[in-house]
Amino acid sequence: MQGLTFNQKLGRFILNWIFLMLVWLMFTSTLFWQEVLVGAIVTMLLSLASIRLFTCCDLSLLNPVRIFWMVWYFFVFLKLLIIANFDVARRVLSPSLPINPGIVKFKTKLTTNYSKMVLANSITLTPGTLSVDVVGDTFYIHWIDVETTDPEEAFKIIAEPFEKILLKIF
Repeated sequence: MQGLTFNQKLGRFILNWIFLMLVWLMFTSTLFWQEVLVGAIVTMLLSLASIRLFTCCDLSLLNPVRIFWMVWYFFVFLKLLIIANFDVARRVLSPSLPINPGIVKFKTKLTTNYSKMVLANSITLTPGTLSVDVVGDTFYIHWIDVETTDPEEAFKIIAEPFEKILLKIF
């Protein structure tokens, strides 16, 4: 974190603390003042201890427009996850096992490593696809049923719904 101003360091700490506090509240699932107080103290200490490890961004991610797109991304991901689960289940339960596995590649417009990581993980978490490698702006994806080997078409089918939103977040 060398070269960062005090405000940037403070912003990273606050963002980390808010995130950890939200995770704490989700796990405790109560708002008793004792648990909130203990959570605030524990997450503050964790934020101080882990600020160099787990922060890549500053308070700019707390922009309301970006938060809207993050929430929207979650719902788009959830929809695509459900569709992909049914597709893979249909393939597995079909007697003919209609698969055509292979590796496809495509390029992304995402520029930051963090946004590429989110895209790669989203692709991997969606059944039927697996991020094999990311080299620069090129993704290599294992696809359970290769519909096309054309990089632009593969991108439209696999990654475009994710990337459109990620470009608005990052």
